[in-house]
Amino acid sequence: MIPTGQERATIVRRAVRVAVAASAGFYPLLYGAGLPVMALYALFAPIAVGLLSPVPGSGRQRASVMLRALPPALVLATLGTLLAAETWAAVGGMLAVGFVLAFAAVGGPRPAGVAPGLQLFYILACFPPYAPGTLGQRLAGLTIGVLALAACELLLPDPPAATYRERVARALGEAARGAAPGGVPPEKLREAGARLRLASVPPAERPAGAGRTERALEQGGRAVRRLLDQLATLAEMPPTAPDPASAVLLDRVSELCTTCARYLRTGTGPPVAGALEEAMRGYQAERVRLASGPPGERPPVEVLRRQSQVLALAESARMAEITAGIAVHGRPTEPAVPRRLFWYAELSTPRLWARRVTGNVTFRSVVFQNALRTALGLAAARAVAGSLDLSHGFWVLLAVLTLGRTTAGATWRAVRLAVAGNAAGALVAGALLIGLGPHTDVYAALLAPVMLVAFALGPLLGIAYAQGLFTLVVATAFAQIEPVTWRLSEARMIDVVTGSVIGLLCGLLAWPAGARREVHRAMAELLRVCAGLVPVTAQALLAPAGGSRAAPQTLPGVHRLRLAETAYAQYRTEAPGEDTRTDWHAMLIAANHMLLGAHWLPRFGLRPESGASAPAAAWARDTAQELVAETDRIASELTGGAPAPVRRPAAPDGPPPTPLSVDLEVWMTSLAHQLTRIESSLTPPTGPDAPLITSARRRTAPPG
Repeated sequence: MIPTGQERATIVRRAVRVAVAASAGFYPLLYGAGLPVMALYALFAPIAVGLLSPVPGSGRQRASVMLRALPPALVLATLGTLLAAETWAAVGGMLAVGFVLAFAAVGGPRPAGVAPGLQLFYILACFPPYAPGTLGQRLAGLTIGVLALAACELLLPDPPAATYRERVARALGEAARGAAPGGVPPEKLREAGARLRLASVPPAERPAGAGRTERALEQGGRAVRRLLDQLATLAEMPPTAPDPASAVLLDRVSELCTTCARYLRTGTGPPVAGALEEAMRGYQAERVRLASGPPGERPPVEVLRRQSQVLALAESARMAEITAGIAVHGRPTEPAVPRRLFWYAELSTPRLWARRVTGNVTFRSVVFQNALRTALGLAAARAVAGSLDLSHGFWVLLAVLTLGRTTAGATWRAVRLAVAGNAAGALVAGALLIGLGPHTDVYAALLAPVMLVAFALGPLLGIAYAQGLFTLVVATAFAQIEPVTWRLSEARMIDVVTGSVIGLLCGLLAWPAGARREVHRAMAELLRVCAGLVPVTAQALLAPAGGSRAAPQTLPGVHRLRLAETAYAQYRTEAPGEDTRTDWHAMLIAANHMLLGAHWLPRFGLRPESGASAPAAAWARDTAQELVAETDRIASELTGGAPAPVRRPAAPDGPPPTPLSVDLEVWMTSLAHQLTRIESSLTPPTGPDAPLITSARRRTAPPG
């Protein structure tokens, strides 16, 4: 993929920052103070944290992350220095350090970004010579290098990006205009929602942490996206009879969105707590009253269906209101109901982090899989380098860390390019060392411009160029620290090939397909768990007023949703151009639709005293079971099973539906359409009977 102009500018600025920081520490310490060990660590620290660790964010954000990472870096360098005495001790430390730092990806993009740099501080220090007497110089050089890079981040920052909080506020403003009379074109509403997708948000601004604020922003973003899509769908519906009650509720939604947008930006002027929910309950009560009146005075079915959609989008706005309060104050400003959906609102930050960690300690988590693969690869590389006493064995582990990918195929492609680039770089570096000999002053003059060129052109031109140019950086740097010959290039080539082979073996033995198999399994389990909510929700609404109703248990579905989203996010990075037919995103939307319906339908399903009519109740029960069977069929196709055919019975005739059955109808009809699209993306019908098959899969009209 060719970098855009903005991406090229970002890469060049990063190269300048790293080259300046590395030079600012290396030259004075080596030539002014005569401390080669300290100079080496001052050179390596900016490269590790600034180049090999993709820390996201603005200059101030990256500088903050680097300064917070400095104490752990000093601890890891100390640990590596002390464990370097014995190979087995260094291997054990590498296994533990490798897993913990790779697993830190559960904390979001910033911990995941800085983790490789922290790994490298342990790796560099855990190789012979065992020299605990130089520990002070190592730690001092590391500190100087990190501080120099943090200063460069502040002096030459990247342009700041809009925060996710600001993006949600902008989307709420668009929703306010869409709910007002005149509205906004549906395509613009959907475009505004698409801008909230995490894939389109810079990594540093994604609300991926485990705290209440970030969880609320992530949930609020999904609620606003859903609201915008519902407003677009409402705008596309054909005109119906005048409906003053819906117009009033839409005005309330528009006012609330405007207030929440201002509240997110300024932190002042929160919306009136509970006002929208009170309006929704009054709206639903009026619907029940009108639908229970004499047959000639009942609203047309089309009006009832439109009212159901208005009520659903009002619930999305209510959820956005609650999440805005949590995002601004850290706690809800009003009772966060239903509590199961806002389970995190009253928990402390340590408990939330504990849940995030324990929820990913499973072989079904791609974060756990990646951490285990990385740790085993690094430990094996350290064992091989120590057992074979490879010169500069540090490069073996560096190759494993930088060339390893989440799939065996991607690792092989990276390794091929890296070996080719290193071969070319070794030839050029060997010729340079032979030609210049021991002229240290020439190497000193070359190092800074070589670093600048390597750090800028490498990311722009690809892995092969990056590896070859980095070999030149290594040669010009080490030639100033101690006498070297062309065999330095030979040693680096051997080490890189050794690390590449180890990385390939780990990729072949540990989850070689990456997230491909896991995303199939995670999506199948997610759909099955969430589909179980449909009959429970229908039964809760079918019972007459005052009857007992089982509360849907949604926490298992929320947990499965998190695992499925993580697997899907990794899968999209592994195969951006593959499997474009399968609609994975539609599966996540369908699961969300089931979870949300299980919450809001029982809350606002004000029912007539006698409950739903017999035909409507029979239709609802049958359709709920059909949806479960259809979901199970899709899950079986995802996991390679043999799904049974699904037969949809014809809908019974009956009187016009009450608001209760209309709400169920709208919810389950939407689910049926989503499942049909999902199944079509898995096994599109072909042949002359394709239209008949597609027609048979469509849901028939409900009673009334």
